[in-house]
Amino acid sequence: MADFAFIFPGQGSQFTGMGKALAETYPAAREVFEQVDAALSQKLSELMWSGSEEELRLTANTQPALMAVSVAAMAVLAQEYNVSAESARFVAGHSLGEYSALCAAGAIGVEDCAKLLRIRGEAMQAAVPAGEGAMAALLGASLELAESLCRAGEAAGGTCQVANDNAPGQVVISGSKAAVELAMEQAKAEGVKKAVALPVSAPFHCALMQPAAEAMQEALAATNISAPITPVIANVTAAPVTDPEAIRAQLAEQVTGRVRWRESVVAMHEAGVTLMAEAGAGKVLTVMNRRTVKEINGVTLGTPGELEAFAKALKG
Repeated sequence: MADFAFIFPGQGSQFTGMGKALAETYPAAREVFEQVDAALSQKLSELMWSGSEEELRLTANTQPALMAVSVAAMAVLAQEYNVSAESARFVAGHSLGEYSALCAAGAIGVEDCAKLLRIRGEAMQAAVPAGEGAMAALLGASLELAESLCRAGEAAGGTCQVANDNAPGQVVISGSKAAVELAMEQAKAEGVKKAVALPVSAPFHCALMQPAAEAMQEALAATNISAPITPVIANVTAAPVTDPEAIRAQLAEQVTGRVRWRESVVAMHEAGVTLMAEAGAGKVLTVMNRRTVKEINGVTLGTPGELEAFAKALKG
């Protein structure tokens, strides 16, 4: 099979029932969910499969839950089909998905990853009082236009930054509520196709997250990080990283920094990747990546059938 990368989804990909079929079918997947439950002293798997959507949407639950599904899918590939992150050219993840990528590549253990994401979720939630921050998707806006709209928004006082550069024409901005709302108004005047307020609980990936970045710096300093078996494309640089100290620094920086996903996809494609396999819940990245590089093929790895088909195709 062609050169490929494993990619891992971020917040917004969650849904009730995700990962359940994997746990019911494979002991390797069950083991991952049990490890995460034990690390958090919480029946997170129960919440994922039969809890309320509202509770699953809480950032402190969503982040470790999405990581658990991604890592469970990778554990099945390894145990059942002898396919691991080592087979890939790169691994990469969107925002919290970067932790899933690092876990899949052996840089951070499953329990440590779950604990870090719980701290991250809680710290991001606590960084800005409810109702004071906002995020919006600018559909049809170029990165340059989004940056100029952020500057216009900051005229209202407060912070306004590009949080996610997801794909051509899909840029997310984040910051103080008044600044983001002014940027959205300005976007309409500039002819941006659509400016949509996002239903998020905090303004992620902007300077207002500084308290969370400091909390993560402390948590990461106390966590064992090894060199990954496959280079990880970091969100904040859109470039490969394997050095544990650089990974530690970039994960802390990522909390307030831009998720450079579009550039990451371009960088992987330019390095020879022609297929991206999205391990975990949903297909958000797979759909987005097609807008960035039409030639890139994408597969999703979230169900037993998808994992089996991928492993068979890989073995040719």
